[in-house]
This record gives sequence, C-alpha cells and structure tokens, in this order.
Amino acid sequence: MSTIAVVGAGPGMGLAIARTFGSRGFDVALLSRNQANLDAHAAALAAEGITARGFAADVLDTESLTGALDAASRHFGGIDVLEYSPGGPEPKFLTPTEVTAADVDLQMRYLVHGAIAATGAVLPAMRRAGTGTLLFTTGAGSVDPTPMLGDINTAGAALRSWVLNLHKELEPVGIQAAHVAIGAWIGDRAPQGTPSASASRISPLYWDLHVERDQAEKIFTV
Repeated sequence: MSTIAVVGAGPGMGLAIARTFGSRGFDVALLSRNQANLDAHAAALAAEGITARGFAADVLDTESLTGALDAASRHFGGIDVLEYSPGGPEPKFLTPTEVTAADVDLQMRYLVHGAIAATGAVLPAMRRAGTGTLLFTTGAGSVDPTPMLGDINTAGAALRSWVLNLHKELEPVGIQAAHVAIGAWIGDRAPQGTPSASASRISPLYWDLHVERDQAEKIFTV
C-alpha cells in the first residue's frame, strides 16, 4: 500500500488532498500541530474507507517535524508522496516597502525551511527506492506577486524556485518534485471581489502531478 504524508493537514486543502489520494488506495499520514484535530480528520477519513493517522508536528521545529515524518514512515512502512502546505501566520497585508526582514524571515521559516526539513526526512528512502513524489503548495503570488502580500510572496517565490530546481535535480533519478500555485480563495468566505474555489476542485491537480510526472508546476486560477 502506498502512503501520502500531508504536512499542514487542516480541514480545507490538506483534507481534500488526503481524500484525493486516499480514495485512490493510498494510506494517509496527517501532520499538523493539534493532535485532537488530526484525530478528528483521521476519523472522518476512516468513515469514508480511507486508512489515516495523525502525527503532531510543528513545521517551525525541525526535530518535531522530522520526528513525526519518521514515525509516520515506521507506522505505514514508508512514505511514497510528501505534500507540504502548512498554514502560516495570519497575513499582515504588507507591501514590499512595508515589510521588515523579520516579517520575511518568519514566512521563510514556515514555507522554505520547513519544506527543506520535510524533504530531507523522506528523500533518502525515495532515493533508495528510485521513485517518489514531493509536492509543495503556495499562493499564486509566488508566480505573479501582489504588493499587499509582500512578505508571503517573497517566501513563496523562494520556495517555488527551490522546488523547480529540485525537480531538475531529481527527475533523472525517478523522483517527481513539483509546485502547485493556488490563485483563489479556498472556501466560501472569500472577500468581496476575490475569486474562490473549493478545495475539492483544486486537489486533483496534485494527483495529476503525481501520476503524469512530466511537469514541475501547475497554477490554479478561476
């Protein structure tokens, strides 16, 4: 049985990705900070016939994150797909001239440092197997930035660059690395005038990247 580990397994995008893979035969390891929430999500998936288990982890704590991924790998017998999309701090809506180095550093720790640590935890086994998939999520501002998200866009662009470079390195050895940029508010509470989409509408992009293995990026727009 194949296993996906979803880092940032909240009730929106994370759970939708878990369902997309779980409904296709994958076991699911759910990672986020709150074990009670993880247990509830795992129970919801179990009710749909999907084998899932939660592993509490904090992406700002490398030891916590890698330890949870190691525990998930031991429990399920390996991790075949890693999806990284942690929920970061609430947006401050800062333009590029308003952000400070500290603002950008915090976003970098969530998006880039955590992604590198998570990848380091699962990649050695993927290299030994000669296969695996690494998927990473940002907003579309990582590709086409908007001034009001100066701190988030900066970190998102850094993650995107790293993932595209990772794809070039790992594709020859059979490992797929790819980036999804989401250009929509997820859910039904979008601010007026903001394009929105359901998580279930977006999540098939991740499956496509996993099975098609011929692209390093997909950009979702409404």
